Parts: sequence; C-alpha cells; structure tokens
Amino acid sequence: MCGIVGILGQEPVAWKLVDALKRLEYRGYDSAGIAVLADGHIERIRASGKLQALSEKLRSSEPIATSGIGHTRWATHGAPTETNAHPHLGGTVAIVHNGIIENFKELKEELAGKGTTFTTETDTEVVAHMIDYEMKQGKSPREATQVTLQRLEGAFAFAIMFEGEDDLMIGARRGSPLAIGHGSHEMYLGSDAIALAPFTNQVTYLEDGDYVVITRNSFELHNDKGEKITRPLNFTQASALLVDKGNHRHFMAKEIAEQPDVVGHTLAEYVDFDERTVRLPSEVELDFTDLDRLTITACGTASYAGLVGKYWFERYARLPVEVDIASEFRYREAPLTKGGLSMVISQSGETADTLAALRYCKSEGQRVAAVVNVPESTISRESDVVVRTYAGPEIGVASTKAFTCQLTVLACLAIAAARARGVMSLEQEHELVGQLVKLPRNLVKTLEQEDHIDRIARHIAGKRDVLYLGRGINFPIAMEGALKLKELSYIHAEGYAAGELKHGPIALIEEGVPVVVIAPRDELFEKTVSNMEEVAARGARIVLITDRAGAAASGADAFETITVPQADPFVAPVLYSVPVQLLAYHAAVFMGTDVDQPRNLAKSVTVE
Repeated sequence: MCGIVGILGQEPVAWKLVDALKRLEYRGYDSAGIAVLADGHIERIRASGKLQALSEKLRSSEPIATSGIGHTRWATHGAPTETNAHPHLGGTVAIVHNGIIENFKELKEELAGKGTTFTTETDTEVVAHMIDYEMKQGKSPREATQVTLQRLEGAFAFAIMFEGEDDLMIGARRGSPLAIGHGSHEMYLGSDAIALAPFTNQVTYLEDGDYVVITRNSFELHNDKGEKITRPLNFTQASALLVDKGNHRHFMAKEIAEQPDVVGHTLAEYVDFDERTVRLPSEVELDFTDLDRLTITACGTASYAGLVGKYWFERYARLPVEVDIASEFRYREAPLTKGGLSMVISQSGETADTLAALRYCKSEGQRVAAVVNVPESTISRESDVVVRTYAGPEIGVASTKAFTCQLTVLACLAIAAARARGVMSLEQEHELVGQLVKLPRNLVKTLEQEDHIDRIARHIAGKRDVLYLGRGINFPIAMEGALKLKELSYIHAEGYAAGELKHGPIALIEEGVPVVVIAPRDELFEKTVSNMEEVAARGARIVLITDRAGAAASGADAFETITVPQADPFVAPVLYSVPVQLLAYHAAVFMGTDVDQPRNLAKSVTVE
C-alpha cells in the first residue's frame, strides 16, 4: 500500500511530484520514488526511507520533464530497498502500484518462460512487463493495459506511463482508491484529493474496475469490460483542509490537542444544544424502531469504537448488537436478516476488509450505514447511509481524534435509537445529551494533565510488557490503550477485562510490571479496584486513571494516578481515551520512535 501521484503538466514536474507525495506521507511508507519522461525516455529516481532521501537525490540530479509519476511505498512483496522501490519498469512501461497482485507468481513464471528477466522481488514489476509484452505483440498502450488488467487477481490502483508517449498516462483501480484531477491543459492522478489539492479542486473518482486514459486535455473512462463510461465531477474542499503541525512537535500531538474542537464540531452536527436532544441530519435516514439486531464491523481502533457502541446500544436502546473484526467477519458467512441494519466504521473510508464486509452485508440484503471521516471515500459512496465524523484530516498513523469523533457519533446514534424504540424518556435524553455537550470542556480539562502524564509515561517507556485493565464500557478503552502503546513505542501491551484476570492474565504479573487501570467511579468501580489490588499485591506498578471520587476511594495501591474530570459513565469512554493516547504518545517520544509514522504501519489499510 502506498501513495500514488501522476502529472501530465506544462512545467517541470519532478519537485511537484515530491511535494504531492509529502501530502500522502500520512498513509505510511518505507521508500519513495519518481519516474519522468525526459526527451521521451523514462528516468527514475528512487530511495529507501523517507522522502528526504529522495529529495537529496533529486537535488543532485533533477531531470527536466513535464510528465511523471511518483510513489510512496509500504512493502508488501520484497524488502523495503531502493531496488524494490517504485516506480517499476518493464521494457518501455513505468508503473506505480497500490495493492497486492495475488496471482503474480503464476504470471511471473509465465513471462519468465517467454524470456522476461526480472530485477526486483515485487508483484508490481510483473504488471509492467505484462503490459510491455502485450505492446510488443502489436497492441496499443490502452489495449495492452486492458488485457493485462483482465488477468490480474487482487486489489490495486495503478498509474502507468509509457516511453515515447509524453502526452499519455493510464490509471486503473480495483479495490484501492484512485482519483483523476482536472486542470487547465494539465491532468493528474492521485490516491486521494489531498495529493491533488495543490493542483486542482476538480476531481473524478474511479469506481471498482474502472481504468482511465488521460492526456493533458482529455480523459476517457472505461469499465472492466472496456466500455466507455462517465463518472461525476466533484469539487473537493481538500485544499482547504490541508494541515501542518502548527506549534506541535508531531501531527499526533496536534491531533490529540484538537479533540475538544473536533468533538464539538461533530456534536454540532448531531445535537440540538438548546433542546438538549439528538438531532440527526436529514440525510441520516435510520429507523431503529423495529430492528432486532445491529451488526457492526470495523478494523483496529475503529473496531474498539464499535465495541463501545455495543454497550451504548444494548444498555440504552435495548438493541442487540454484534461486533466483528471485518477481516474475520467477511469469511465466516454470517447469516444476516434481509432488511436489517449493518454499520461499518472507518476513518479513511477505504479500509479494504471493512469495504469487503460492507459488500457482503449488502449482498445479504442488509441496509448499510457507514460511520466515516472522509465523505468522498469508497465506503461512503457504497453505503446506503453516511454518518460523518468531523475530525478533519488525520495525518498521524495512530488514530486519535478520529476515534473520539467515532465514539461521539455512536453515542448520539444510541440515544436516537433509544428514543425511537421508546425505551428512553425525554428527560433521560436531556441528561445524556447534557453530558455530551460538556465533553469539549471536559476534554480540555483532561488535556491539562499532559505534563503529569508525560512524567508517568517515562516510567512505562522501555518496559518489556504493559497491561491495561478495564471493565464494562471501559474494557474497549483498555484494549485501545494497549494498541496505541504497541503501535507507537513497540512495547508489548495487552488490554484485558479486569474480571478475566484470574482466568490467565494474572500469571503475567511480576515485580515492576506496569498495569494501567481504567476505573471511573461507576457501578463497577469496587470490582475493578479489587482486581487492581490483586495485581498490586504481586508487585505490579499501578497507573490508575479515574475521576476525583475514584481517586479518593481507591486507596494507596496506585503508583501513579491520572485524574479525569467527573462525568457521567455514559461519556467516560470518550474522556478516558485521551489519557491512554497521551501515555502512548509520550512513552514513544521518550523512546525516540517515529510517532507519526510507526514502523510497518499505514494510515489507510487499502489491501487485505
């Protein structure tokens, strides 16, 4: 997976390609490269590591060309070396690729039998050679590409350039996102609108199976059968949404700090602040009245949001909820009621497994609602109902503000469902919405604990193992906290339901092991504290995250205590997300890891 950009321009494109790739860094990558057509010949500049390495090479030898393609790579086939970095060449063809070609070995053997020599370990090089082989049989670039696409199995997005064809580029998409950018006597290809924002605000999104032939003054779209088609032109606001770090050291720090603001923006879309009621936008047409089950699917952090949502929907709306990891759900052929409701959750709206789960639900006759942060994404376009979060662009790979916005939306939906099903009074709605309205302020107060959390994180940094414990609705936050620490600091961490300690995890406790306990003063507090005392007695160093009442009642077993503002248990998952984010962030900063782009991770997982 990666970021892709292509330019057919009027001016030199080398640095434009690099600048566009910088806007795609949030996707995660381990190498980068560009290829341009200089005097009709393909010239490549590639480098392993960050874009800085590519920029240094470009400064020493900048090819002058007005057409080119660029790529940031996240390795799937072959090590992250310069040799395996994109763009790849096959004869007269240069290609960049996002995705995985599942049958590349068979295709590679077939080409090798015809005399083709390969120089990399990648699946992408095979595609370039296949297109080149078909062109050598007399086919045009478009015909050769179409024939090749029909033989590929897997998910992909391509931008393809041809030696001697300065005014031609081909893009194709199956599964992985790709967009066409429209300029004045210039055309572009990109993984998303953010990459194209410096050049144009007019974008056409390819649908699954589409490929496009572009010149500087035209584009021709085809479906997977080769038939000419049209797709709508969109005027995107991505250029207005581009962000930088501001005065923060990392994008993640900035995004953690933005949570009071973005949660407030999200609430503004779903809550009537004056009436203290949930007010769903008119386009969110959801009828919870007669549902007998809600199916939620997501991946990673978004799946933990779904688990919190399960508690909310079941407790307050009395609606049974099944939550599945999308990568498992799609393969177990779950029986679904025709006419029922499924919900998918994804920050990017391009998560491959979640998209596949969506399509399965639709094939089973379910209505699908999507909780997404990117309204122009594939999941948004393929869902029956789009429930937007308003986190804005999230650049840090580890999700923070998108997660709390997802929780905010799910809380509002649970209240709406409860009212629709007649199991919540107007007075109860007023009380719970009132708690939601207080969230931005309470998030600000929670963020004021950052210096204290930084000091605590230094005791966690470098430890071999860290455990997180929570009960009830805060159990998913324990799992999310552990995931954040793993993602950012590479410390082994696990989140457990506190009541499960005696069923195995307590065997992991030894002298000095940090145990983070999430325990607001709610109806499960005493039980959680009892579990905390069990691990403290075995030498664990307890970091207790609680409220003022919990801090006063917890006793002296905690090594450190992080105090969160007093709030109703209903909103605790949103508030308690912030301390676990900050613990992971500051532990990783202290250890010197790449916080915004952790190793082996990508922001948008667009392949299986």
